[in-house]
Amino acid sequence: MGRRFVMALAGNPNSGKTTIFNQLTGARQQVGNYPGVTLEKKEGISSRGGDEIQVVDLPGTYSLTAYSQEERVARQFIIEEKPDVVVDVVDTSNLERNLYLAVQLMELGVPVVLAFNMSDMAESRGLEFDVDAMSRLMGVPIVPTEGHRGKGIDEMVAAARKAAATACRPAEIRYGADLEQSIKRIVAQLNGQMPQMPTPQQRWTAIKLLENDAEVLATVKTATVQALVRKEQTRLEAVLGDSPEMLVADGRYGFISGVCQETVRSTVEARHTASDRIDEIVIHRFWGLPIFLGLMYGVFWLTFTVGMPPMEWIEGAFGWLSETVSRLWPAGSESLLLSLLVDGVIAGVGGVLVFLPNILLLFLAIAILEDSGYLARAAFIMDRLMHKIGLHGKSFIPMLTGLGCSIPAIMATRTLESRRDRLTTMLVVPLVSCGARLPIYALIIPAFFPQAWRAPMLWIIYVIGIALAILCAKLLRVTLFRGETVPFVMELPPYRLPTLKGIWIHMWDRGGAYLKKAGTVILAISIVLWALTTFPQLKDVEESLSAEAQQAEVLAHTTAGRIGHALEPVIRPLGFDWRIGTAMIGAFAAKEVFVAQLGIVYSVGEADEESEPLREKLRNNYTPLVGLCIMLFMLISAPCMATIAVTRRESNSWGWALFQLAGLTLLAYVVTLVVYQAGSWLGWGI
Repeated sequence: MGRRFVMALAGNPNSGKTTIFNQLTGARQQVGNYPGVTLEKKEGISSRGGDEIQVVDLPGTYSLTAYSQEERVARQFIIEEKPDVVVDVVDTSNLERNLYLAVQLMELGVPVVLAFNMSDMAESRGLEFDVDAMSRLMGVPIVPTEGHRGKGIDEMVAAARKAAATACRPAEIRYGADLEQSIKRIVAQLNGQMPQMPTPQQRWTAIKLLENDAEVLATVKTATVQALVRKEQTRLEAVLGDSPEMLVADGRYGFISGVCQETVRSTVEARHTASDRIDEIVIHRFWGLPIFLGLMYGVFWLTFTVGMPPMEWIEGAFGWLSETVSRLWPAGSESLLLSLLVDGVIAGVGGVLVFLPNILLLFLAIAILEDSGYLARAAFIMDRLMHKIGLHGKSFIPMLTGLGCSIPAIMATRTLESRRDRLTTMLVVPLVSCGARLPIYALIIPAFFPQAWRAPMLWIIYVIGIALAILCAKLLRVTLFRGETVPFVMELPPYRLPTLKGIWIHMWDRGGAYLKKAGTVILAISIVLWALTTFPQLKDVEESLSAEAQQAEVLAHTTAGRIGHALEPVIRPLGFDWRIGTAMIGAFAAKEVFVAQLGIVYSVGEADEESEPLREKLRNNYTPLVGLCIMLFMLISAPCMATIAVTRRESNSWGWALFQLAGLTLLAYVVTLVVYQAGSWLGWGI
C-alpha cells in the first residue's frame, strides 16, 4: 500500500523546473494563487512507485532572502506548510549560481534532494561531476536528470521518497570563527527566550537576524534578542570590515566553491558552446533586431495560413448546427427562443470558437520560442532600446507575454525590482496585441486586403502596438515615473530543443483558458448583447423599404441601436458609424465579442472570419482605411474589463487602473482620429 507525501519543487528561473513539473504531473495540474498574494500557485498529482505525490511548483527564485515576492512565498511555504521533501532543480551548466539556493534550502534543515538537471548539456560543455563525492560533502542526495527527455525522473522520485522517510540532515555550512561566535550567542539567547523553536530553525533564525531579514526580525520581537543582534552586527562590521549580509553570502559561495573544486572537472579548454555560436548571430548588434522581427512575421504567417482549413471546418460545423436548430421551428418563425439560440448563443459562441485554430497556432509558436530559450534573447536584443526609454530588457518579457494575454503579462511585472518599472510596464503592456484581438484582425484583414498583404498587415499591426508601448513607456518615465533605472544581470539560458509534451501543455493551458472564456464570459455577454439588439422591438416597419433598410430600422429602435446612435457623433470623426459603435459596446467586456456583435448588427447569422456575407457587408459599407482604423482602435484601447481589474490588483490602486483605462481610450481615439483624417485628406478613404 503506497502513501501520500508532499514534494515541493524549487529552483532558479530557467533551470528546467517547470519541465520536470510537467513530466511529473502531466495534465493533473491545478493553478491558483498562494494565500494572501497574487502570485500563481501550481500543484499537481503524480503516481509513481505506488505512492501518490502532491507536487507543488514553487516560484522560480535565485535565493531565499525574501527580497522579492517569489522568495517570500517559496520560503514561507517551506517553513509553514512543511513539505515532506524539497527537490531543488539545479541547472548544472550554471552550477555555482544554482547551488546558492540549494545551500539556503539546506540551512533550513528540511529534507532536500538535488536534481542535477541538463546534465547532458553540462557534459557537452566538457564538465564532469563526481556526484557521489558531492552528495557526501553536501549531505544531500543528488540525482542527474534530463527533464526535457524525462530521464532520471523516476530516480529523483525514489530519492525524494527515501529522503522524506529518513529525514536526512544536510551538511552545516560554517562561516568562520567570528561569524560562528555571533551565531552561537544569538542561538543561546533564542534558546532561552523561545525554547519551543527546533534547534535547526534556531541556527537559521540567527543567521537571518544577522542578515537583517525583515520578516524574521518581525517574528522575533524579544527586545533582548534584538539588542544582541545589533551588538553582534556592529562587532562583526568593526572586526571584519564588511556587513554580516556580505559575510554570510561570502561564506555560502565559499562552501559552494570548495565543493566544486573537489568534485567538478573540466575535460576541455574554455571554448564556445553551441549556444554561444548561435548567439553570435541571433543577438548580433546589427542582425539581432531583423531576425526578431522576421521570426514574429513567421509566427503571423503561420497563424493565418495554417489556421485557415480548421477554421473552415469549425465554421461549417456551427453553420450545420444553426440550420439544424432552425429546422425545429416552422419556416419564417419569429420565435424569440429561436432567435436567442441561433443569433445569440450559436452565433455569439461560434463566432468566437471559429478562431480557436488561430489562437492555438499563435500560442504554439510562442511556446516554441519560449521553451527554446529564444524569448530571453528577444529581451536581450531589446535591452539597448529599453534602456533609452528608462527601462531595461527585463521589462520587455511581460510585453512578449502580452502576445498571448494581457492578464498574465501584467502579473509577470512582479519580476521587476523597482515599483516605478513595474507600474510603467503594467500600464503599457495592453498596447501589445493580445490573442483576444486576433479574431478582429482575422475578420477585417481578409475583408479589405488581398492575400499577399494579409500576413504583412497583421505584422504591421503588432509592430505598431509594440512601438506605441515603448513610446508610452518613455513618456511615463520622463514624467510620472522619473528616476534611475535599476540595474540587473541579463541571464541567457542555453538553447534547448523544446519537448512535444512541454509545448502541448503550454499551448493547451492558454487555449483551454480561451475555450473556458468562450463557454462562460462570452456566452453570457452574447446573450446580453442579443437582448440589447432585440428589445424594445419595433412593431410597425415601413414595408416600402428594402430588406436591409428594414433591418437597420428595427436595429436602430433597440437599446443597442440607440446607444450606437448616441455614440455616432463622437466616433464619426474616426470613420465609424452607429453600427460599429453598437458592435464596440461588448468589446469592452471582451474584445472577441466585437466580431459576433458586428454580425448581429448586420443580421447575417454566424459572424466569423469566413463569413462571406459579413465580409461583403463590410466591403460595401466601409473603405480599407476604415478597416485599418477599426483595427487601430481595438489594438490601442483597453483590451477587456479583466485587464483593468488585474492592473488594480497588481498596482494595489484603483487610481492606476482607471488611469490606464482612460489613458488607453484617449490614446486610441487620438491615433485613430489622426490616421483617418490624414488618410481621408490623402484620398485613401474614398
